[in-house]
Amino acid sequence: MATLKKPDLSDPKLREKLKQGMGHNYYGEPAWPNDLLYTFPIVILGTIACVVALAVLDPAMVGEPANPFATPLEILPEWYLYPTFQILRVVPNKVLGVTMMASIPLGLMLVPFLENVNKFQNPFRRPVATTVFLFGTLVTLWLGIGATFPIRESLTLGLF
Repeated sequence: MATLKKPDLSDPKLREKLKQGMGHNYYGEPAWPNDLLYTFPIVILGTIACVVALAVLDPAMVGEPANPFATPLEILPEWYLYPTFQILRVVPNKVLGVTMMASIPLGLMLVPFLENVNKFQNPFRRPVATTVFLFGTLVTLWLGIGATFPIRESLTLGLF
């Protein structure tokens, strides 16, 4: 904790400085009007000016134009959707695959209720919850890594 020295407001020199507008935030001046009317707009406009300048001076290249008649061989979603994409890709029945994908958020919604069963916070004193977590993490990593492989090697991760 820092020690805060509160100014003596009865000091005539300090009162004279405060009359002239000096001493910003020296004695706990509120954010209105100085910060909200003067400082924040300058920071916001400066940030916008930097973003616009970077966009004008070094525009990002989007890439080649899309061709609706040429589909790439391997279409992959963003990395955080790899495990669910792998489930949908590997399961032969697509309705079952969508059901398995929907079970992921439903299972995550059950976690707080399962965690309240045990009063301990130490993971070693909650072996069931820890085992379920570690198993889920390993399966998620396995599915996520497998999604980057061709479909014939995706379940074995190319090891077998």
